[in-house]
Amino acid sequence: MKQGRTIIGAGPAGAEVPALPDDEAEAAEAPSEWREFALDPARHGMRLDQALVELVPEFSRSYLQQLVNGGAVTVNGRRSARPAHRVKAGDTLGIELRPTPQSLAFRPEPMPLAVVHEDEHLLVIDKPPGLVVHPAPGHWSGTLLNGLLARDPHAAVVPRAGIVHRLDKDTSGLMVVARTRAAMDALVRSIAAREVARQYLAIGVGRWQREPLRTVDAPIGRDPRQRLRMAVVDLAQHAGKPAMTTFELLDNAAGACLVRASLHTGRTHQIRVHMAHLGHPLAGDELYGGAAQPGGVDGSLARQALHAFRLAFAHPVTGEALAFVSPLPADFVHGLSAWGLRYNPASALAPAATPAGPANPPAGRQPR
Repeated sequence: MKQGRTIIGAGPAGAEVPALPDDEAEAAEAPSEWREFALDPARHGMRLDQALVELVPEFSRSYLQQLVNGGAVTVNGRRSARPAHRVKAGDTLGIELRPTPQSLAFRPEPMPLAVVHEDEHLLVIDKPPGLVVHPAPGHWSGTLLNGLLARDPHAAVVPRAGIVHRLDKDTSGLMVVARTRAAMDALVRSIAAREVARQYLAIGVGRWQREPLRTVDAPIGRDPRQRLRMAVVDLAQHAGKPAMTTFELLDNAAGACLVRASLHTGRTHQIRVHMAHLGHPLAGDELYGGAAQPGGVDGSLARQALHAFRLAFAHPVTGEALAFVSPLPADFVHGLSAWGLRYNPASALAPAATPAGPANPPAGRQPR
């Protein structure tokens, strides 16, 4: 293996993503095609969406249902918004075939991206807070995927534009992105094998009153009481997946703590859930009970206090040991000051000692 190297990212912290039109405006401006059909007796009594699938077979049923719901289909000249409407022989169906937000999602959109490393096989991006990584309902444009497609023509031939792991919208920091299918497959295998080191800085609400180094080994699943959240669950009663995070105290104050979190698995909201499980929800994380920054002013930390500050892995092609460190975003620095916390980069990058055992595993699950 080649000699390793550490790179300190110098990209612009908190780079703004330019404003984009909303989903409806995007769809309305796209070109469309109008088609009309006279229904024959063989389709009498069919559901409207079922008839459309037969009449316009090159499009999926879900796509056609979206067009019906969006008012793009008429029956005898009148708009219908019911995919289950029963059609009759002799009806005239009209349909405006236009892109849905989903169909427009995977397209290039230029935006500033802080690239801290680039070679022919991969990129390392320093993601600003507020940037959605992958298109999803409510965020069909303006995502990191759209920016990658605009930046690199090769991204269009790699699944998900090479995205192999994600950060929440309001989490800042480092991500690795593949530029080739071979690199993507190798990185996915490395992440699954826990060979990619991902470390985060987190501000938790409340003074840390436990061992300075603690591992939480507690499965995570959908919160049975609040479906928009994840939660630590009892696998004997609820669906979930194993999840493990190691936390190390870096600084303590009267009302908050600064910890380094090292992921051993990659579950949705894992650090946020495990910190809340320990009684220290992230500052600014309203979903999991975190308090806002005290004395909020311009520049305050108006998001969950989580920053992916270190990423280390073996290059998927050359085998070179790579390590990257991201500077703290300005709002995170402001949050530390507001909570009375200090950050020492040397301590944050120091090797961890042996952690204490798993913290409070739920009933029905034995500690490892």
